[in-house]
Amino acid sequence: DKTGTVTTGRMSLVDVVAHGADESEVRRVAAALEHGSEHPIARAVATAAPREERPEVSGFANREGLGVVGDVSGRRTAVGRPALLEAEGLALPAPLADALEAAQAQGRTPVLVGWDGAARGVLVVADTVKDTSAEAVARLRALGLEPVLLTGDHERAARSVAAEVGIETVVADVLPADKVSEVRRLQESGRVVAMVGDGGNDAAARAQADLGIAMGTGTDVAIEAADLTLVSGDLRVAGDAVALARRTLGTIRGNLFWA
Repeated sequence: DKTGTVTTGRMSLVDVVAHGADESEVRRVAAALEHGSEHPIARAVATAAPREERPEVSGFANREGLGVVGDVSGRRTAVGRPALLEAEGLALPAPLADALEAAQAQGRTPVLVGWDGAARGVLVVADTVKDTSAEAVARLRALGLEPVLLTGDHERAARSVAAEVGIETVVADVLPADKVSEVRRLQESGRVVAMVGDGGNDAAARAQADLGIAMGTGTDVAIEAADLTLVSGDLRVAGDAVALARRTLGTIRGNLFWA
């Protein structure tokens, strides 16, 4: 997984582009709705406006892998990926489509907010790659493993991170159920799969994998669904765990042979 595993998961809001509404209103509405979500991207958007400026929200609902919806000040509002706004019947004006494209080209993550029939703004958030992730990927390769970046984020942001840490295979723009399908596809092709992640949205994929590894800095749901939990948030420990397990198995086999 990308966010919180290969990257720090500490997303920050770096830009807001509004169209058909004031930028301050876009900030307030998005912050109010995302306040009810625990996703790292949602937490970054929730900081877009101070708590006392956020309007009241009712009918909050999470759309898994897509975003959130609810009634903000009596208006049906959606915050999330373009597919969510499309499903809610919210049109994407050309200026916001351009802002979306520009953010993706920079390897950042754009979040759309819309109400009253159209998208009203794009909030751009950015994440940083952990200092140890490139070394961690190199260790996994040295162990004969093939790293794959599996993420619900858009293709360009995913490939930007993958290039930074040395991962060639990227599967992006996938919903949680698609992550499970991708793990199953690899298994059906004869591969043995370990899935590493830190959140609830990839818990099912870890459960499907032959080995589910949770980051110790992740959510309780992530840890509960894993076979193995790395006490730290350092991805290098995943390689250490595999090497230790192989060494242990070698010792067991040696003991059985001499017995």
